[in-house]
Amino acid sequence: MCGRYTLTADTAQVMARFGLEHAEAPLVPRYNIAPAQPAAIVLNTASNTLSIAQWGLIPPWQDQGRPANRLINARVETLTQKPTFRRLLGQRCLVLADGFYEWRRLPNGTKQPLRFVLASGALFAMAGLWDTYTSPDGQTMRTFVILTTAPNALVAAIHNRMPVILPRESESDWLTGGHPDLDALRRPFPSDQMIAYPVSPRVNSVKYDDPSLVRPTG
Repeated sequence: MCGRYTLTADTAQVMARFGLEHAEAPLVPRYNIAPAQPAAIVLNTASNTLSIAQWGLIPPWQDQGRPANRLINARVETLTQKPTFRRLLGQRCLVLADGFYEWRRLPNGTKQPLRFVLASGALFAMAGLWDTYTSPDGQTMRTFVILTTAPNALVAAIHNRMPVILPRESESDWLTGGHPDLDALRRPFPSDQMIAYPVSPRVNSVKYDDPSLVRPTG
């Protein structure tokens, strides 16, 4: 599962890292990206552009008379078995990030958030799928889902899933390739190239989004 993540770099840094030439909108540093919020992605149909989409697919079978039931994660092991995701295998995207959060349950029953980042501190891309959704009032929005896989040793101590973090050399292949290499996507990003540290429980609330959220707490 991936339920919150960060992208604290500015537009210029993101565009330089991913070799982008255009941006749909300027970025501001984000310390607590949550479902239904806009976030930065790169589409396979516009691989030179920093695009914006809302996190969470709204499936075609969604009852339009009810609040949106967003799908924020998709298990890579069952992508070809789920019609909602199988139809999107040709609509791949990079979800741009520099960290993600998971929660560790403490002996007193509370949950301690931890931030997982690359040991190098570098930006990275998570594998995603994108779609468009037309609301009952006729407005069209772009949406995306983050692929997840079994955890590496670092994440496994906290959670039984983690996002599919693409090795840098595989980012272009994910965008431009044919049918995705699902076996490769199932392999978690190496734990020896990542670190995790505890952060403020303020990250639990989507109303907070400031630099203090990514500072180690001990």
